[in-house]
Amino acid sequence: MKVFLRCIMILVTAVSLHVSAAKPQLDVQVNVANMANGDVNATLTITNNGNGQQKILGWYTDLDEEHIFKIMRDGVEVEFFGPHYKRHAPVEKDFIKLKSGESLSQTFELTSLYDMSEAGNYEVAYDVTSFHLFSNKGQQKKAEKLQSNAAYIYLEGFESKGTTANKGKPGGGTSSDCIGGTCFTGRCSAGQKTELISALGAADQIANSSVSYLNAHSANNTSSRYDTWFGNATSARYNTAVAHFDAINDAIDTKPITFDCSCKKSYFAYVYPNQPYKVYMCNAFWSANELGTDSRAGTIIHELSHFNAVAGTDDVVYGQSGAQSLANSDPDQALNNADSHEYFAENTPNQN
Repeated sequence: MKVFLRCIMILVTAVSLHVSAAKPQLDVQVNVANMANGDVNATLTITNNGNGQQKILGWYTDLDEEHIFKIMRDGVEVEFFGPHYKRHAPVEKDFIKLKSGESLSQTFELTSLYDMSEAGNYEVAYDVTSFHLFSNKGQQKKAEKLQSNAAYIYLEGFESKGTTANKGKPGGGTSSDCIGGTCFTGRCSAGQKTELISALGAADQIANSSVSYLNAHSANNTSSRYDTWFGNATSARYNTAVAHFDAINDAIDTKPITFDCSCKKSYFAYVYPNQPYKVYMCNAFWSANELGTDSRAGTIIHELSHFNAVAGTDDVVYGQSGAQSLANSDPDQALNNADSHEYFAENTPNQN
């Protein structure tokens, strides 16, 4: 009898563990509509079908914050024109909490941020992946995904709004003033210009250090610096890291970088990957140290890596802890992560 009861207790414990580890029961629906003026609106509805409260990172419920839709035209994914941000790792206040049965619904205009200029059959779905999608408690070993149904619409084709440089963006327009080849828009003050020139010089310093390290090592001869931020090296992965930092260094040395000072968000900075080499500086940048972890110099490395013409990185995960876990669990994604490049370049604490 005691053995039987023990078996029941073990079974109940196992079931309880399974339930507590279950993925959040969030249902996601997307509907699309072609408006009379040519806009294409997508309505996103996320519903908590679970019994208790569910959390979702707010960034992944807002198209102005993240690339949350996957859009295909005749089976080929279209280009996303939206921004890539450098942020701190998420904290509790960044999550939206949905009670059981509660829904969150928002409508977004798509043609300003996606290339929907050509005629064709379009498929629109909510499709996000994050290591902190449902929680900021510790670092997940695997990325969490949330997807919706696919919604379909046929479009005749028109000029995509996202292809017009700076249209509707903070500090937009082409007017700027320049100092020694570095230009400024968005009403940068004299002090801000001085600080940006200095930060760019510091970014050049740590980019040169990164290139020197990679040239002095190889896939068969890495050290803790590479392993911490990019994980297990293969020839292909190491060559990718070399190519990325060569391109970042070249961008600093030879490309016409423009800094825009109009952003008032709490983030560090952002860029539009298809609009090199303009970087929008936000509030956290101005309070950061010039060198060190999450520094001004590192922010510039981070943002330059996002440009398609440089390294085309994404924001897979934010923060040192997350970047280290990503290097251990998925080295290929670490090489696609902007913060991983930044922390490798900042090299704080110092590693050989």
